[in-house]
Amino acid sequence: MKTEVHVHGSVFLCKGVRLAQVELALRPWLDYVDADHLADAKSLERDEPGIVYEAAERVISFCWTGEVGRSFHNKLTEACNSLGPLTEYASEVEVTYYPDSGEDEFYQFFVGPTPEAIHEFRRQCVVEDLGHMLSRHIGKTEVEQVTEMVTRMFDAHKPEKPTNEPAGTTSSTVIPLHPRNRHLH
Repeated sequence: MKTEVHVHGSVFLCKGVRLAQVELALRPWLDYVDADHLADAKSLERDEPGIVYEAAERVISFCWTGEVGRSFHNKLTEACNSLGPLTEYASEVEVTYYPDSGEDEFYQFFVGPTPEAIHEFRRQCVVEDLGHMLSRHIGKTEVEQVTEMVTRMFDAHKPEKPTNEPAGTTSSTVIPLHPRNRHLH
């Protein structure tokens, strides 16, 4: 059974990364959608650019919608894991599935050069989200207390230093849509 999915985000690449390296990293995704090159991976939505490599900006941008089956999530995870070592710093990629049941499923992928970079970026995202949400209801001092507690919680769960394992992504479980989920095109 096929379902529609939207992949959205930008991943920032290290200096010197070439299109061929990006295509090799994203090969599991490209093979899944039967595309030889990034330019061949067209979005179902005509107004979406798809997967775009911008060499001058050193960024790969995703704004792609497709019809996928059950194995797509694994292929996307594999592709993002391969992309991680090519990145300069951690970034977020949002994936939204639109099943026929009407209950959208939202995932966040965090792609980065190291598990530590991904962990720090995730912490920053949580602190930012909480700060925005709480600042409408409580004062600055109280917001700072909450964000300090969140930082301590993240510090207690820092990833182990890598032992020559490749960097990549981490994927959260299904979570509700959050403020950064802005699909305005």
